[in-house]
Amino acid sequence: MAPPTVRRRRLGLELRRLREQAKLTLEDVEARTGLSASKLSRLESAARGARSADVEQLLRLFGADQALSEFLLMLAKDGSRRGWWQTYDIAPVYADLIGLEADASSVSNFEPLLIPGLLQTAAYARAAIGAVSMTATPEEIAPLVEVRMARQSVLTRPDPLKLRAIVHEAALTARAPGSGVMRDQLQRLLDVADYPNVTIQVLPANAELHPGATGGFAVLGFGQPGMDVVLLEHLNSSLYIEDPADVDGYTEAFERLTASALPFDQSLNLIADMKKDARQ
Repeated sequence: MAPPTVRRRRLGLELRRLREQAKLTLEDVEARTGLSASKLSRLESAARGARSADVEQLLRLFGADQALSEFLLMLAKDGSRRGWWQTYDIAPVYADLIGLEADASSVSNFEPLLIPGLLQTAAYARAAIGAVSMTATPEEIAPLVEVRMARQSVLTRPDPLKLRAIVHEAALTARAPGSGVMRDQLQRLLDVADYPNVTIQVLPANAELHPGATGGFAVLGFGQPGMDVVLLEHLNSSLYIEDPADVDGYTEAFERLTASALPFDQSLNLIADMKKDARQ
């Protein structure tokens, strides 16, 4: 059985929180809605998906406000939605990320050694995926590059994702195989920085020790208290941080990194200078 998605877990946790806030037991809810206590338990533990009609009934009973109700109903509907990415053979945790990006209102991304995926060119993505995957063939890499490029549509959709990206200087100076790959990638950063919903800062190599010293991370925001999640990516695995207190820690870390990074104009000037010096 496939593990529950992050969205399903978030929905279940919030339904449980609302029920407990209303001082209702599972049996109380069963008596008032006709939904069995066992079914409710499975919804709260994310052991099963949720029907929108059931969630709507529960939200009315719990007295959830309109904004939260709309958000949770979106999670319930998305649980059964078949996204474009599901036509590709990708890992469940990656599919989860793409679905979360599609729902999120903001992403705050710190990358110490790579250009963020939402800002990569196809050529750079091909080189980066090949370097990280190590044994992947060109035929296996090609669809992953397609997916990465398609993900970037969240930056130009009618209600675009707000992206705050902090990139360490080391990621800008790394060599990528292929003629002009890094030069074109640096130009891509300059181009996307013109988007009103995108801010890019460079963390200089001579910056003092900072919270990002343990590695990169991305905070995905959903505009609702307690709903944000953090993604940590490793060589062969990824981890989602969902506990609100832990998420707050990463949010604070990102704000400290923002203060340590070069201001926006200086960051773009540095990228432009690096592009001029790039020989490949």
